[in-house]
Amino acid sequence: MKELLPLVRSHVKNSITALDKLKNLFIPNNALLFAADTTSMYTNIEIDIGMSAVRSFLEYNKTRILQDYPTEFFLQILHLVMQNNIFSFSNTFWLQLTETAMGTPAACAYATITFGHYENSFILQKYRHQLLYYKQCTDNIVGIWLPDGENDSAIWENFKEDLNNWGSLKWKIENPSKKTVFLDLEISIQGNTITTKTYQKDMNLYLYIPPLSAHPPSCFKGLITGEVRRHWLQNNLEDFQQLLLKFIE
Repeated sequence: MKELLPLVRSHVKNSITALDKLKNLFIPNNALLFAADTTSMYTNIEIDIGMSAVRSFLEYNKTRILQDYPTEFFLQILHLVMQNNIFSFSNTFWLQLTETAMGTPAACAYATITFGHYENSFILQKYRHQLLYYKQCTDNIVGIWLPDGENDSAIWENFKEDLNNWGSLKWKIENPSKKTVFLDLEISIQGNTITTKTYQKDMNLYLYIPPLSAHPPSCFKGLITGEVRRHWLQNNLEDFQQLLLKFIE
């Protein structure tokens, strides 16, 4: 599954990956940001629609996939995984009958590829003149919208309808503006550039690994260096200093 993810044009692994591209974009004066999220992605991808999308995705990208890629074998195994997800509750066992097999290692990549094929083959082509930037990380979308004069309101409504026209999956799409939130990033348009800062929810509990945990020392060092590096990449110097002081505290 991981070998196929780079073929999903909209896919980004995390906010740092999205930031690499955003920082280098020239932003036109009329550009606006938007974000979208779905509250329950896995439970709204029907197995028949999902498997059909994966097969179409493989066919659509066959010239970019290695010739010895075991396509049919891969699809057979994926179908087995999706149809035979058994889980336990108390002393009982249950078979999941519909939608994405929850809790399986394949679930995240499967969801990305299934909806990603719809984005590749339809959304990104139909709205190529309006979407300066469009990325998806599982159940979150961020984009830069270029308004199209007097017809923009109608085009934007069509875009929202098309985004919600794939199976049972529905997206909550915010209206375009100069500022939005994507994952742990607060993104703003300042002039012709993108600025970012780390987004922290008001109810964030900051549940870090406690000092008496049995984790090896490298985990504590990794937590500190990883967080400091993330804050450094996402913020300007002033915001970074403020976050660093809060993190130390």
